[in-house]
Amino acid sequence: MISDLYLSIKMFNKKAELLELIAGRNRGLLDNEIERVKVLSLIEQLEEYNPNPEPLQAKDLLEGNWRLLYTTSKGLLGLDRLPLLQLGQIYQCLRMGKNKVYNLAEIVGMPLVEGLISVTATFEAVSSRRVNVKFERYIIGLQRLLNYRSANKFIEEIETGKKFFPLDFSIDNQSKNAWLDITYLDNDLRISRGNEGSVFVLSKDK
Repeated sequence: MISDLYLSIKMFNKKAELLELIAGRNRGLLDNEIERVKVLSLIEQLEEYNPNPEPLQAKDLLEGNWRLLYTTSKGLLGLDRLPLLQLGQIYQCLRMGKNKVYNLAEIVGMPLVEGLISVTATFEAVSSRRVNVKFERYIIGLQRLLNYRSANKFIEEIETGKKFFPLDFSIDNQSKNAWLDITYLDNDLRISRGNEGSVFVLSKDK
């Protein structure tokens, strides 16, 4: 009882320390090497106190829209280098009943040219914390042309089979599927590690 309370307090403190450290870092874009090492060290410490060591069994916690707080993914952070544009919010929306994941990256900056990059994928559990991910569909366009208002509304339209202008294409015959490990999960925070070595820290949208 006392040991459980001690672990809970320690986990809470580590979580608060991590969130404070990554606040204002623009999801890792503003990190230098020293700061990145500190963040990764805290992430590893928090993973040791994962309250859900078999996260794929906690489907009710996983279900929903998750907002990216921090990542080391060069692919995602590279989206901020588009001329005259900046990386807005990034969401990973999990639909556990359908084994679907919708990744949405908002591109902001100049009026009327706000963009959206959407990647739809299916996933398959291969262990208690790992899923194999198969990317199936890319949608890229201006938010106003896609009639983008919110993640939920856009996903509803995708699920109807609607085609979007100007770029909407499927990905077929992948030779290699990606995988993702969920290394920490609680009511409002999730940490994942991908097959390319990237780390993702996400907060659940209410």
